Parts: sequence; C-alpha cells; structure tokens
Amino acid sequence: MTIKIPSGAEEIINRINEAGYEAYVVGGCVRDSLLGREPNDWDITTSANPYEVKALFRRTIDTGLKHGTVTILMGDDQYEVTTYRIDGDYSDGRHPDNVTYTSLLSDDLKRRDFTINAMAYHPEIGLVDLFGGESDLKKGIVRAVGCAEDRFSEDALRMMRAIRFAAQLGYEIEKDTYAAITKLGSNLSKISAERIRVEMDKLLMSDNPYMFKLFYNTKLTSIFMPEFDIAMGTKQQHKHHMYDVGEHILQSLKYTPADKVVRLAMLFHDMAKPQAMQVDEQGVTHFWGHPAMSAAMAKDVMRRLKYDNATIDAVAELAANHDRQIDENTKSVRKVLNKLSDHAFPRLLNVKYADVMAQSDYMRSEKLESIKRLEELYNEIIADNNCFKMKDLAVGGSDLIGLGITPGPVLGKILGVMLQDVIEEPEHNTKEYLLAHLEEYKNQEIQE
Repeated sequence: MTIKIPSGAEEIINRINEAGYEAYVVGGCVRDSLLGREPNDWDITTSANPYEVKALFRRTIDTGLKHGTVTILMGDDQYEVTTYRIDGDYSDGRHPDNVTYTSLLSDDLKRRDFTINAMAYHPEIGLVDLFGGESDLKKGIVRAVGCAEDRFSEDALRMMRAIRFAAQLGYEIEKDTYAAITKLGSNLSKISAERIRVEMDKLLMSDNPYMFKLFYNTKLTSIFMPEFDIAMGTKQQHKHHMYDVGEHILQSLKYTPADKVVRLAMLFHDMAKPQAMQVDEQGVTHFWGHPAMSAAMAKDVMRRLKYDNATIDAVAELAANHDRQIDENTKSVRKVLNKLSDHAFPRLLNVKYADVMAQSDYMRSEKLESIKRLEELYNEIIADNNCFKMKDLAVGGSDLIGLGITPGPVLGKILGVMLQDVIEEPEHNTKEYLLAHLEEYKNQEIQE
C-alpha cells in the first residue's frame, strides 16, 4: 500500500538518506494513514544520531536530545526526528532510565507499545511491519508488541493507552494484552495525575465514551477514580431508573455531544449518589441532595487529576444543576440563565437529555418534550436579545453615579433590583424606563 506523506517529511527523509542514513515515518501517522485518516503529526525515525541530524538541517529545535529527538522546521511545519533507540530499564515504571542508540530499525520498533503503532514507512521501500500491525488493524485488535506484561511494566500508562486506542478506533483488546492490564493495574499508581488525565480525556472524547467501563473492568479506576467503583455497585430501585448508578453514568455518556465539559459532567453528575442514598419503607431508593454533593466530588476528583480551574468550575456547575426543575416559560428560563455562567444553559440541556436517555422509559417522552420546549424558549430569549445578566442591563453603574448615587452596596442593590425587574419584564430594559423608576428601585429589596 502506498502512503502519501507530506512534502516536508519526504524532503527530510531524502536528505537523511542522501547523507547515508536510514529514515522512515513511523508510529501513529502510519497507523492513521492505513486507516484512511488524516494524521495529526508525522514523526520520523532514523539511524542518524541527533547531532548528525542537526548537521543536515538549518532550522532545528533541541526538543529531546536526551532521548534522541530533534524537531526540524520545514516552512511552517514541524517534524520530530528521533534516532533508533533501545530503552534501558524502567525502574520507576514510567520512563527509561537511559536510552541507547542503535543502527537497526527493528530494535526501535520492538520497544513500542502496540503493533498498530509499531509500523514504519518509506516512500521507496514501502511498509515495514514486523509485528503484524496491519493485520491487527484489519481485525480491529489492540495488541501489545511482544510480551504485554513487559510493555506495561516499562510504562504503566500504556494500560490506559490500550483502552483509549480501543475506544478511539472501536477495537477490541487482544486477550493476553487485556489479561496483563488486569494483572498489573496497580502499577498505574506510579503514573502522574497529568498523564492519567490526558488518557482519560482522550477516551471520553472518542466516539465510544461508554468504553470508560473498561477502566473499571480492568480495575484501573480503583487507582485513579475509586469513587466510580463505589457508584458501580450502587443499586437504584426507582421507577425512573433501570440501571445502577455507575451503569447509568456510562449509558449517559452515549448520548452526549463531543464536548469535554459535557462528557465530564455526565461522568460526575451522579457520582455522589452512594453517599446520598436513602431507602424508604417500600424499598425505594432516594438520593436527595446528590447534585450538590456530586458537584463537590467532581471538584475534588478533578483537582486530584490536575484539571484547570475553568474546566473544574464548568463541570461542577453542570453537575450541580443537572436535576434543576425549570418551568416552561421564558421568565423561568431567564431566571436560570441569570444564575448560570455564560453559555452554560445549552450544555445543561445536553446534560439533561443524556440523563433522561439513560434512565428508564417511565415518562421519557414527557421529559424529552420538556427539554425540547426549554431549548425553544432559550432560542427565543437569545433571538429577542432579552437581558438576563448585569452586563446587558441598559443602565450601568456610571449612569447611577452620574445621578449622585455613591459607589458601594446601595448602588449594587439598585442595579440588582433593576435586573430582577428586567428579567421579569424584558421590555423594561431601556435607559429611559429604568431611570424613570429609579426611586421605586431604591425602595425595593432584592428577592433571593
């Protein structure tokens, strides 16, 4: 099979070849090309050492000389070029203690994680596939190169990567590879939270986010998210549900758009139900207060996994509000919009939809119709430019100061009362109306 590689990559390969060295594109770009996908990056492997590579090109960056990597700039594009290498011992289970350069492509390929990532390609020589990667692509299998236990002992993150690739490609994990994950799962404790988070996010953003369940099945969640394990064992004896808490969470992921905040929100929206569970005299389970508890749990877990604050806050907000009841009229929707951060409402509707679809079919059509109506009302509010945030109020603090009102709590209270009036009656959002009723606003209290 012929792979069309970028002109910059081909020029690099040709120049290295002309200098008497070998060079191939390698890894994910070969895999994606064989699948008919557009690669994100084109990595190159070569028999030349980093300094020999640098001598051949005018524009280079020393991105990883310790591990044999040089970045070459070709026009506006960048290509990582790495010397064939043999990894030393992985005493920390994360990265090699040292690397040794080698002249053999085979040595370099056999240190890689999975067969589908251990193929190389040369425009003239063609595909170099020493471990059956092309066959595994056709079979839809993720298989470790060589002994799976050895590969996972070298870098425990590869266990998460195996599951992530299976989710991204819709593949199965080969049985010996799967068995090695279940056996060595505890080694994941050696991996940094940041690296774990990246793999988790990539799986959640794949076409198969439900396959997060493989993290649980292989006991990896017991290392990085034990809260999920508890949810997986929590029954829901209630007419609105047909799955236990954990399975409901997983099912809900199937019905979300490829939005990281929404998918994380679904992962966490019911996570604290085990702590909130109460059982009544009829044996029916109730989870009063679980949205707020799940939001708090989301913050704790996401901080542990080193998420950025903006993502944490956005996810926690959706988790806290996923069960909020909203009356089907524009006034109620505007009030909710006032309470939520900018652009959160459409995401909240995504969350509500996914939640309903993962419940029992009891009143499902009514619930879905309500969500559809709320979306229509939201679109109507936006189309009519209704005001529901202070920044959109026709009168600002400077207007009130100009009328002699001193900056401070009183001024803030007046603006708050004005905003409440406008949320109730959108047509009141004109400077003329608001200032004409200023004395009334001064005497009103903000309604909580």
